Amino acid sequence: MARAGTPGTAIERLVGYLFDGMPEGELAEELAEWLAGSARFREFGEMHRAKIRKKLRGAVDPDARLDVRAELRTAHLLLMDRRIELAFEAYGSGKVGPDFTVAFRGGRAFNLEVTRPRGATAATGHAGQLLAKLRQLPPSAPNAVLLAIEGDRAEALDVAAVFRGLRARADAKEESFFASRGFDGTRGFYDRYLRLGAVVVWCEAAAGDARAVSWSNRSARIAFPEQALRACVACLRAG
Repeated sequence: MARAGTPGTAIERLVGYLFDGMPEGELAEELAEWLAGSARFREFGEMHRAKIRKKLRGAVDPDARLDVRAELRTAHLLLMDRRIELAFEAYGSGKVGPDFTVAFRGGRAFNLEVTRPRGATAATGHAGQLLAKLRQLPPSAPNAVLLAIEGDRAEALDVAAVFRGLRARADAKEESFFASRGFDGTRGFYDRYLRLGAVVVWCEAAAGDARAVSWSNRSARIAFPEQALRACVACLRAG
């Protein structure tokens, strides 16, 4: 497979390592283009090559491969901003924890978990996806979840409405609903909800500002840095 860009040989070696023994296909072509177009993303790819390769090897079906693509594309876009520094799986590969740890202008680092809802188009489906991700948020840093959705505008997903519905269920003491989703009842839900500082909705197929929007949790124990949030949204809109 011909690799794009200069230095092509270095990119070819890296992509060959990442996909060694696996079918390459469209994702390998895209990854080669991203590596060719961004020196910072090439550095990221080289630094985390073993983790990325492990992720790709574990992506045994098309949906799983698209999940990995969403993470790598997010890294590629965020690294467009030189004020952003990115670490991959800083809590440990294969452990329950956010995908990225991000620092903006050398300020306090925050966590970013990337998820791609599978067939979830109704609010209840997105609620389930967000609930699952709340369980991965550590208590000692600002946390955000990035939802990579399909469609033609990110605003199609009303995050505020999703959480109003979940909080209403918690206020109504629907203990079994939350217990069946891995929480210690409503109390466990609120403990994890208060760890969430922001949600970014990203719709890659959209154009301009419709490509990404954000929602901030004003109840979070640790407020999410607003300037950093705006910078991340700007990167996602520019891609």
